[in-house]
Amino acid sequence: MRYQEAVKDPVFRKIGEVADKNNVRVFVIGGYVRDFFLNRPCKDIDIVVDGDGIGLANSVGREFGTKVTVFKTFGTAMLRYKGLELEFVGARKESYNFLSRKPVVEKGSIEDDQHRRDFTINALALSLNKETFGELSDPFDGIADLERLIIRTPGDPDITYSDDPLRMIRAIRFATQLGFDIESGSFQAIERNKERLKIISQERIITEINKIICSEVPSIGFDLLDKTGLLKIIFPEMSKLKGVEINNGRGHKDNFIHTLKVVDNISKVSDNLWLRWAALLHDIGKPKTKVYDAVHGWTFHGHEVAGSKMVPGIFRHLRLPMNEKMKYVQKLVFLHMRPIILAEETVTDSAVRRLLFDAGDDIEDLMILCEADITSGIEAKVKRYLKNFALVRKKLREIEEKDKIRNFQPPVTGEMIMERYGIGPSREVGIIKDRIKNAILDGEISNDYAQAVELMEKIASEILHGKK
Repeated sequence: MRYQEAVKDPVFRKIGEVADKNNVRVFVIGGYVRDFFLNRPCKDIDIVVDGDGIGLANSVGREFGTKVTVFKTFGTAMLRYKGLELEFVGARKESYNFLSRKPVVEKGSIEDDQHRRDFTINALALSLNKETFGELSDPFDGIADLERLIIRTPGDPDITYSDDPLRMIRAIRFATQLGFDIESGSFQAIERNKERLKIISQERIITEINKIICSEVPSIGFDLLDKTGLLKIIFPEMSKLKGVEINNGRGHKDNFIHTLKVVDNISKVSDNLWLRWAALLHDIGKPKTKVYDAVHGWTFHGHEVAGSKMVPGIFRHLRLPMNEKMKYVQKLVFLHMRPIILAEETVTDSAVRRLLFDAGDDIEDLMILCEADITSGIEAKVKRYLKNFALVRKKLREIEEKDKIRNFQPPVTGEMIMERYGIGPSREVGIIKDRIKNAILDGEISNDYAQAVELMEKIASEILHGKK
């Protein structure tokens, strides 16, 4: 059957013409074809050539008058044209060594190339040659799997996953992104081959995990990672959130399920990857801080502190960036209980000032996280918390407009204190600065230079007497 509507863009016809001049078969394959049948937009186009992929890319580049970037190591070439990114590769066949995920690659036919694809829905190919333009090649019944919403491997799933274990996470990623089910035989093969994942670099794994986190409903992916046993291997800290412990008939909520609900809640209102990571890690310290006592039942006191201390190690292990992104996540994990406490108690100006000061420009993201953290099944409780959070937001706006506390710097600096009193860097300078900062945050004085200097003189007379 021909699907010329899928390749109606003139770029495809032109590629086919160049291929005909070079006497080679050429196909658009993989994600672009899959997404056409799913009515999903796709600007990244994979072109497979029964012959020299780089040579055809160079010929097409000359025809289009555009630059071609060649990746000799991978045998691919890429060019951009009218908003499309086109990657060319020669058809290949692969064989694997059990100890490595790097295949031995040889030239092959289009049929060989389709057989090495990870899933049937990614093995679909449309011919671009004039005689067969738009003709679908579907050797593994991928169209039927698209209709059945199934993720399935072209061949034996045990071989597919053992050859390249990253495909196990990719199966889960596609199931999450597309809302598909993993075919039962394929699912069981993932369970059997999960230990093979240990030969895959952490960098390749985290790329797939981030795509799961960025999906519309991330919980689907993490639930599948857990059920297949991959989560314990990839992210053991999160796996430890699972389960409910009972003592004297009193249990606590399943923090794994709760965390997934929070991530899904965040995903409804923000596509910020790092805010989603903060949601994923906000309760990561609970297993370390879980305590039972007869009066209060199960408690997790200080889990936000314990969790924030775990963030750098988790980022380092997962090969996530050890920069301001990590610090942002760490800050939100550390602060995520603060607005909740304000929502439960009388909201004082002093507490709001301190929250604004500590959160800085991330205050809005922190509030989004805290609102997403309300996962109770009791509707009245949810309404009460949201009403209280609305009050906290109102107070935040009022205090910010009045006192300009967010990211504020106290009007008196350490250099000014040292110059004024003829002293060098010392503990006393820090004490004076902190007491002025706290006086402003507590509303004892305004964020005003004259008032700050007056207080500085008073504090200095108390602690510097006899030290100058």
